[in-house]
Amino acid sequence: MVLKSKFHEKLLSDQFLITGEVSPPKGTDVSAPLKNAELIHTFADAINVTDNQCATMHMSSLAFSRLLVEKNYEPIMQLTCRDRNRIGLQADLLGASALGISNLLVMSGDHPATGDHPKAKAVYDLDSVQLLKTISQMKEGADMSGSRLNKSPAFCVGVVSNADPNERLQLMKLEKKLLFDVDFIQTQAIFDIEKFKEFLEKINVYDIPILAGIIPIRSIKMADYMNNHIPGISIPADIRERIECAENPEAEGILIAAELIYKLKSICRGVHMMPVGPHTNTKLVLQKAGVLE
Repeated sequence: MVLKSKFHEKLLSDQFLITGEVSPPKGTDVSAPLKNAELIHTFADAINVTDNQCATMHMSSLAFSRLLVEKNYEPIMQLTCRDRNRIGLQADLLGASALGISNLLVMSGDHPATGDHPKAKAVYDLDSVQLLKTISQMKEGADMSGSRLNKSPAFCVGVVSNADPNERLQLMKLEKKLLFDVDFIQTQAIFDIEKFKEFLEKINVYDIPILAGIIPIRSIKMADYMNNHIPGISIPADIRERIECAENPEAEGILIAAELIYKLKSICRGVHMMPVGPHTNTKLVLQKAGVLE
């Protein structure tokens, strides 16, 4: 098997993997997000770079991923279908490969109506399944029109999924994605281990590394917002009660995240850390989980 990136090599090992999410700046000053990446780069196997997350305009994922490459970090460039047509998507894929960006996370992308430019036109020329097919075709040496490329890109490709075993349509879409050359899955935030086990049972036949999403809860307000407004997130009543009754909700959220990771270590290949805000407590969470010293 051809190794596509350092991260791909680790995916083929048996080690427990850690990825973390960083958002590019809304502006040209990259110091804060680079500092955020610096907080995790010594222990993260790769760093996701969001692509106009929540349909809110930021510096491009491609540009910021290149900045991480220049610092010898391992970026995973998120690529959504929302903002580009098939020409633009293919152009960015070629550009990413030429700039040394070897890991991708393919996503549909939140609708612009939910973001800071609600009048923006959603493109969605391709959906995430069609984009995966396009990437596979480009890796084989041709673009969507059938024209030959003078050199093929080589990407380690990931996809996202909710981890609710009862979401039949989401599972069907994931199964369509996995028909293509997919190397890993990152999930929405996990709070219910038993439901996550059911999800794993339904997709284990594909034998693809799965990294479970982790969001440390900082307050009861945050817990209720995620429960009510973010698709795919379901916070059990016992966790909500712990946050609500805690003298220090943020510290309790760190402990809950660590407990979840401790349980996940034996059932999936890694975790994807998605704090709301900087990675100030990410190392502490992983230490409490016994993943880091």
